[in-house]
Amino acid sequence: MPAAITTSPAIRSRSGFSTLLSDYALLTKPRVSLMVIITAGAGFYLGCLRSGISPFSRSMVEALFGIALVTAGSSALNQALERRTDRLMIRTAQRPMAQHRVGLVHGLLIGFLLICGGSLYLSWATNMITGTLTLLTAASYVGVYTPLKRITTLNTFIGAFPGALPPLIGWTAARGIIEWPAVALFAVLFIWQFPHFMAIGWMYREEYAGAGIRVTASQKPLGWAAKSTAIQAIFYAVIMIPASLWLVPLGVDGKLYGVAALALGLWYLTASIQFAKIAGDPENPDARKLARHLLKVSVIYLPLLLAAMMLDARGRLFF
Repeated sequence: MPAAITTSPAIRSRSGFSTLLSDYALLTKPRVSLMVIITAGAGFYLGCLRSGISPFSRSMVEALFGIALVTAGSSALNQALERRTDRLMIRTAQRPMAQHRVGLVHGLLIGFLLICGGSLYLSWATNMITGTLTLLTAASYVGVYTPLKRITTLNTFIGAFPGALPPLIGWTAARGIIEWPAVALFAVLFIWQFPHFMAIGWMYREEYAGAGIRVTASQKPLGWAAKSTAIQAIFYAVIMIPASLWLVPLGVDGKLYGVAALALGLWYLTASIQFAKIAGDPENPDARKLARHLLKVSVIYLPLLLAAMMLDARGRLFF
């Protein structure tokens, strides 16, 4: 068992001046929360256009506010459960609960209040199905995915379900019902996660292994782990193309979106194929660079795809 990563004197000095509000902000995992809000907002936008109403209204603000509350609460509970594991990895060692700047009871209280309050608010501000789905998303993320990270590599597949629900939740907030376009949005985000997480897993495989977190890239032998990681990245990048194009026959988007989705999908696939070179020489120092490149492509790909969806929604802007 590796020793916990401690805070350097310089960091301890700075942390003494940090405020409770800044620690609260770190508990919400701002990047994750932002991605959830963006994807949920895209689902809400497309759902509103389906209904023929303006998406830019008070309802959108209310929906995204409630979703943001539940997301923040889920992140807080996630850090409460992983506070010991977080101390073992450089990338997470300075989180407030890992460093005991926020106590366990304190963090749990914040998490439960935000999740319960956000779900109730969504049920009141939008509809019951949206509030229920958001609560189930938080429960599966915290109660199922998080514990499984130390048990099986299947945690990535299982965790992709709550990770893909935000755009579907955004759609139900606008429409009040689960429809095939909402399922298609779920499928897009579900599939997108795998090349993205394969890249992250490979970049931090040693840290994950040291902390006891089970990811494909950290399994032994290394050659098998590299091949399995590469195959999964390519497989999901391939099926990402038809999944993203599904929105066209469903009538959500037009031809311009179809062209953009195809081009972006081929770009994502190319980056995944390049990443697959790790299978040939997993110990090559350049393997980490290939993973970092795929990660960069993945975080650019998704916002561009969502932007294309929204700009050409139902083909009304260009065709």
